[in-house]
Amino acid sequence: MTSNSGIKITRLACLSRMQKGGGRPLFWVLLAGCVMVVVLLGLFYERQGKAQIPSGAPGGHESAVPVTAASVKVQTVPVWLDELGTVTSQNYVNVMPRVAGLLLSVQYHQGQLVKAGQILATIDPQPFLIQVEQAKAQLQRDRAELDGARTDLRRYRILLAQDSIARQQVDDEQALVKQLEGTVATDKASLDSSRLQLSYTRVRAPISGLAGLRQVDAGNMVNTAGSQASNSSSNSSSTASSFVPIVTLAQVSPIEVTFSIAQTDLPEVLDRLNQQAVLKVEAWDQRDTRRLGVGKLVAVDNQINTTTGTIALRAVFANHPMTLFPNQFVNVRLLVKTLPHALVVPSAAIAIGAPGSYVYVIGRNGTVSIQKVKTGVTLGDKTVVLKGLKPGDRVVTDGLDRLKAGSRVQIIHHTDVTLANPGSSSNEKRQDLPAVSARKAG
Repeated sequence: MTSNSGIKITRLACLSRMQKGGGRPLFWVLLAGCVMVVVLLGLFYERQGKAQIPSGAPGGHESAVPVTAASVKVQTVPVWLDELGTVTSQNYVNVMPRVAGLLLSVQYHQGQLVKAGQILATIDPQPFLIQVEQAKAQLQRDRAELDGARTDLRRYRILLAQDSIARQQVDDEQALVKQLEGTVATDKASLDSSRLQLSYTRVRAPISGLAGLRQVDAGNMVNTAGSQASNSSSNSSSTASSFVPIVTLAQVSPIEVTFSIAQTDLPEVLDRLNQQAVLKVEAWDQRDTRRLGVGKLVAVDNQINTTTGTIALRAVFANHPMTLFPNQFVNVRLLVKTLPHALVVPSAAIAIGAPGSYVYVIGRNGTVSIQKVKTGVTLGDKTVVLKGLKPGDRVVTDGLDRLKAGSRVQIIHHTDVTLANPGSSSNEKRQDLPAVSARKAG
């Protein structure tokens, strides 16, 4: 039954009661009551009709969509490249004996930091001491013979001036002096060589570095190829012999890290290097939770790997304290550049569709509009916007799938877009820093 039919029946009922009453005062009372009933029924049916109209139908009011939002901020954004790297020693030396003999002592500790020139081992010096004494004796004898020849030459020259001897005799004596001078010079060189061989019996560190595990024990015979070590297998009766160094030394301070970047990132790195810029490099542990050191980029390889499309780079680290070890795998972060005044929004606010990359901008009246944007680098959950937004714009970060142009929204949570300070201290955790890498977002 509709509202009009209900009102009509009520009006007829009132008229019938008025005809039965007959009195005028009663007539007016009944008339007023009928009017009030009609008004109340009209209001009731009007409300019922509004309740039956759906919210999305014409004539209804659309309900607000709950969303989270963030404001566009202007910030300084560091642009990092995140790669994998390997720690390499600047110098890695196998310390081999320079003379053969019996190894008397080993004078270093395994894993010890040694200085250049420090004695690491001693070879029996006695045979070389004897050679030095022999060279000294030979030199002394030849010097005495040379002195006698020089004395005879002076005497012969006096006699030649007196015309007492032939010139041929003087010339022969002079040649003998020259010959003996050569012999003495050879003796001196032989003595120096013997002394040098004697000095080699003290095996010294050629560089400063970290000593490896001991491979040779005192009592072994060594030669210039190293010490002969035998490795026997329990499953085989054969024995394989090989020569090993007395010790291996790895330079660990400074130390280098080698890593590779994509060839598409190379032009920007080269431009910065050509501008004489110092590119900061950070080394992080495998879990990306602890920074191991801060260094600088020092070299770029001269060719691109055709298999991987990458090129190798090398950075140097002071390594104080010693947190980087040779052949260690690390995560490398290369700071290519810093954007001083960049517009930053949460990456969740960026949607991709038919118009390309776009965001929902919240207007002052609480409705949203679609705004096409051009994005730059992405740093974790933050994205740099190059075009399409201005500072202070509010964008939707959650609930985008329920929106369309003109939708009313209700902000239930507002977040701030913040990036951590790029110059973080060494004991800060990785999650407190800007995102691991910066890549072109399209």
